[in-house]
Amino acid sequence: MEEQHNAGKNGIARAWKKAWSSRKFRILTIVAITILAGILGSFPYFFALIEQREGTLLNDRLLQLIPPYDVSVPAFIVMWSMSLLLLMRCVQTPSIFILILCSYILLTFARMITILLFPLNPPIGLITLKDPLISVFYGGTDKFIKKDLFYSGHTSFQFLMFLCLQKKWDKILAFLSTITIAIFLLVQHVHYTIDVVAAFFFTYLIYRLGKIIAVY
Repeated sequence: MEEQHNAGKNGIARAWKKAWSSRKFRILTIVAITILAGILGSFPYFFALIEQREGTLLNDRLLQLIPPYDVSVPAFIVMWSMSLLLLMRCVQTPSIFILILCSYILLTFARMITILLFPLNPPIGLITLKDPLISVFYGGTDKFIKKDLFYSGHTSFQFLMFLCLQKKWDKILAFLSTITIAIFLLVQHVHYTIDVVAAFFFTYLIYRLGKIIAVY
């Protein structure tokens, strides 16, 4: 057992040594981490801006059929369990690390643009989705942003994990978590149906672009 553990550690070390020997991988990693830090630092100001705007209230017939219910706790468990799995795979596999990093940056930029271009007021019956970890990037654990609607960041990130992960059971878990989170968002009336559906379309396009950029 110990020999297998050491072999696994050595395999990871070799994979990272090989990846880091690539000049493009080094540059991509440094530039992407710098950009990501800048994006995260801008979040409180960006979200404060969009919260002040008036937007359109959509007539969502599907949401009208769903009684709002607080599913914050199971949503938190599903999202962060998958995030931990992703983190583990990123440590084990440099190609997944750089792909998810580049794709997430593109996804975030695209989402900020669509949020600015399509201002929406929150759905009727919205219940605050409590996530103290994500709220830190909004400007504090007591902050909840209601107008970052089109398109759904939660759904898009779950779907991005599904696209980037490689192992069969990882992809199955990621697919199930994506569908589960999409349903939870609608049940809690955090997003309109169009926000959730559009997330799949935008994420796939961005993933394809991310794959081109992340080749090293």
